[in-house]
Amino acid sequence: MATTTVKAYGSTSPKEDLKPLDIERRAVGADDVKIDITYSGVCHSDIHTARNEWNGSTYPVVPGHEIIGRVVEVGNGVSRHKVGDLVGVGCMVDSCRTCSSCEKDLEQFCEKGVTFTYNSPDKHLEGKQTYGGYSTSVVVDEKFVLRIPENLDEAATAPLLCAGVTTWSPLRHWNVKKGDKVGVVGLGGLGHMGVKFANALGAHVVMITTSPEKGKDAKRLGAQEVLISKDEEAMKKHQNSFDFILNTIPVGHEMDPYLGLLKIDSTMVLVGAVEPLKPFHGGNIIGGRKRIAGSLIGGIKETQEMLDFCGEHNITSDIELINMQDINTAYDRVTSNDVKYRFVIDMKSLK
Repeated sequence: MATTTVKAYGSTSPKEDLKPLDIERRAVGADDVKIDITYSGVCHSDIHTARNEWNGSTYPVVPGHEIIGRVVEVGNGVSRHKVGDLVGVGCMVDSCRTCSSCEKDLEQFCEKGVTFTYNSPDKHLEGKQTYGGYSTSVVVDEKFVLRIPENLDEAATAPLLCAGVTTWSPLRHWNVKKGDKVGVVGLGGLGHMGVKFANALGAHVVMITTSPEKGKDAKRLGAQEVLISKDEEAMKKHQNSFDFILNTIPVGHEMDPYLGLLKIDSTMVLVGAVEPLKPFHGGNIIGGRKRIAGSLIGGIKETQEMLDFCGEHNITSDIELINMQDINTAYDRVTSNDVKYRFVIDMKSLK
């Protein structure tokens, strides 16, 4: 297959900084959309992969799965998008499309293996892997390209493609609704989106955090209350009162304090800690028929529903815009929790 060379930023080993690279993109096929990338969000998963912290990286790695851009070319079989459209690409660029998960619009759970936007085998270029959004352009099958509402700020929309759908999906799957008492644990890139979505869905939102200084920001984002998890008396007052808890803590942690907050038959969903958790007491879930669950991003249909909801309610991420050349500093700041709440790269800086 014919290819074109485009500019990108990536890493060639786990110990090196990201640097300028030239990468190959496939020619536009019948079902493909070529996107001129304008903004690319920075996710902590990008850092884990660039630094091989999950032990599955194949180099070179070009991260980026929160992609915003304009369509500049379409294949002759494309019907969903046209040149000039504002579009996005999230964490996936393909799946088998035939397994039971794909048939249920749950491509993220593809039983034959989803093709992630970066660091996955590339079905179109033999022996190559997928490269992400830290680049000037990308070619993606139209079924994995999302429509972006034109009323939304382009740069601040980028994190919706990962952080947004990661928090939206469990809120919708567990049917969070008006009047529910919803706890959001952790106020970071994921947590701040969880607060915004739960509030927009009509829930009574309680920000659960170890940091009293985050309370003011949590209320600005839409939380009605702030619960300091280190305050034993405050935690007691909230025992057995939550309909749903969204847990966005990114590292292993104690579960028991949060399980005690749930009502009978209620659920706490984990979306952040992709690592072992500390042991918890079985009685804390047996005693109230409580549930601990997990959730992984969302399928393409659900992601589009989330974007449409954001367009209707004018919801975007709180971001800090950076140039591509500042990415290594941004990575260090992410790992130091020094960002409110997501970095987004202005891709004009690469062109």
